[in-house]
Amino acid sequence: MSMTVPATSGSTYTTQSDAVSKTQVDYQSFLKLLVAQMKNQDPTNPMDSTQYMAQLAAFSQVEQSVQMNTKLDQMLQSSTLEQAASIIGRTVTSADGETSGKVAEVRLVSNGIVAVLDGGKEVSVGPGVKIS
Repeated sequence: MSMTVPATSGSTYTTQSDAVSKTQVDYQSFLKLLVAQMKNQDPTNPMDSTQYMAQLAAFSQVEQSVQMNTKLDQMLQSSTLEQAASIIGRTVTSADGETSGKVAEVRLVSNGIVAVLDGGKEVSVGPGVKIS
């Protein structure tokens, strides 16, 4: 049985802690902005409550989007790891046909999977690579 691995996008993976720290920066920035806005508003003409609620709703949407992106990144990493595990013990041939061998181990890198063959050679699993 032979199959060709589909092209992978050149996306990079971020760790969950990176996403969390970026989110915390956004939370802190929003809170500082909100406090500054409330401190500096005109007491005789305070901020309209509908504007305040609209800002809170917009921030809530941003928070949910960040959390959803974190979950999607985790799912993508899990899927990539499952793909990597499935090629161990199988024969891989590079796209140019010059490197071929049985996969001894697999490494996950930022732009995909690298198969380490029995002889120590490495093949980046991508478009045109054959797995049998």
